[in-house]
Amino acid sequence: MLDFVAALGLVFAIEGILFAAIPHLAKDALRSAAETPVDRMRLIGIGSAVLGVVLVWAARGSS
Repeated sequence: MLDFVAALGLVFAIEGILFAAIPHLAKDALRSAAETPVDRMRLIGIGSAVLGVVLVWAARGSS
């Protein structure tokens, strides 16, 4: 659970840096995401989740 909280904190830190450093690009990205069809968003979400699990599995070792 501690690793999950640390990972969540890292996500917030990275997003915060992006929103502070390049707010106009972040706003454009959010607008683009809002206009993306639901099916494509679902596919991107599933792909991102699978990639995230694989990366964590690889980083932690397969055992």
